[in-house]
Amino acid sequence: MQTRSPSPSSLPRLDLSRFAGEVYGWALMLEYDGTPFVGWQRQDNGLSVQQVLETAASRLAGGAPVSSIVAGRTDAGVHAEAQVAQLALPSYLTADRLRDALNYHMKPHPVAVLRAVPAPDGWSARFSAIGRAYRYGILNRRARPALLAGRVWHVHAPLDEAAMQLAAQALVGRHDFTSFRAAACQANSPLRTLDRLDVTRDGDLIEIVAEARSFLHHQVRNIVGTLKLVGDGHWPAERVAAALAACDRAAAGPTAPPEGLCLIGVRYPADPFS
Repeated sequence: MQTRSPSPSSLPRLDLSRFAGEVYGWALMLEYDGTPFVGWQRQDNGLSVQQVLETAASRLAGGAPVSSIVAGRTDAGVHAEAQVAQLALPSYLTADRLRDALNYHMKPHPVAVLRAVPAPDGWSARFSAIGRAYRYGILNRRARPALLAGRVWHVHAPLDEAAMQLAAQALVGRHDFTSFRAAACQANSPLRTLDRLDVTRDGDLIEIVAEARSFLHHQVRNIVGTLKLVGDGHWPAERVAAALAACDRAAAGPTAPPEGLCLIGVRYPADPFS
């Protein structure tokens, strides 16, 4: 039996002005392919994930503008498996109905709401987060990627993942990460605590997982670009510690391309999705 997609008229279109006092926050878990976007945040030079989500939410609010808050503002070309956002919509919508309606209105863009739950009182998708996790994928083989195209950094030269893992441990802990922050980074301080930085290999795929409460702009990609120099033998492992101590962006390696990076999790003291 063929199932037809719901027509727009069968999906909720709501005028928020009619529901004063009956509007509350929703917590959303999303996944998206960052390839066609200028990043999460709205910009003048192209389509953003934020714009796609807020436009869909506005359709459910009778055209009224709906703003969102997000756990991590991913850059252009960066993907997400478990991004967390919040927005306000009428409270009588069920979670499943909200999820399905947003997903309908976000088509054909590669963004999907995986889960929707009422947000706890006082909760913020951004400021309540106590941890964020990213994964960076490197396809380490001669043949170009077909199935993983746009999802990994393709590196031809053989990489020594054990040396990369050894070098990575010098970055774990609380440090001044000036050497690994973008020049345009707007954070007030370069001090960050890196809770985890692990390099593993499964066949031709090398994965680097980084966890911290928060990250500086391009911090993970700059770390990956530096570890790649260790992996291909251009740097000894101990040079990574020296680059960190230099507190100078010029002392570290290049910025890895965005397509290998994916936001894979956000932690909260109490998980709103549990």
